[in-house]
Amino acid sequence: MATAHRYQVPAVALTAPHSAEFEVSKSRFIAWIARCESIADAQQLEQLARATYADARHHCSAFIAGAPGEQVAIGFSDDGEPGGTAGRPIYQVLEGSGLGQLGCVVIRYFGGIKLGTGGLVRAYTKAALLALEHLPTQAYVSTEPVKLQVGFSDEHPARHWCETAGARITQVDYSANGPVLTLEWPCDQPLQLDQLALSLTTPPQLVDTVPQ
Repeated sequence: MATAHRYQVPAVALTAPHSAEFEVSKSRFIAWIARCESIADAQQLEQLARATYADARHHCSAFIAGAPGEQVAIGFSDDGEPGGTAGRPIYQVLEGSGLGQLGCVVIRYFGGIKLGTGGLVRAYTKAALLALEHLPTQAYVSTEPVKLQVGFSDEHPARHWCETAGARITQVDYSANGPVLTLEWPCDQPLQLDQLALSLTTPPQLVDTVPQ
């Protein structure tokens, strides 16, 4: 599956997760969702949920720490619930959302009435869906680092062109041949140096790709 370069992610930090909750058969379900750029972020979200709701019976979770369709940096946990009744349903909701870089923890306070496997699947699915309903999101564009050599008199127009194209300039170094701009270039568009050259006095040079 091709990797998406531009997609939506939660506009919610780990330290202030978006939440939703409901109750069924005296069991209380609380869902947390936050942006998780890595597996470590997802683990941290789960740890925060466990610390905040330390007296809860279950802290079930799922995450997609990458673009929509990510197949490697994913995971889910039933945390003591019957196999397949919690983590996987949460993950399926996240997968179906079309979002990337997100993690979800659903906390359950057991109310004394068993829900059965079907009831658990429905409850954990509902909790994740409710948390997604009003989740604020923002656009994410994956980038690749590149270095661009321009002439001394071309720094300002080169900066303007790069920023207009959606690139972020992270560093500028000065060599004997002129400024070297280190850019975070959007992966979903080609770097067309011939277009940049039209606004410069000397042709720009792609120095190298910055090691990742």
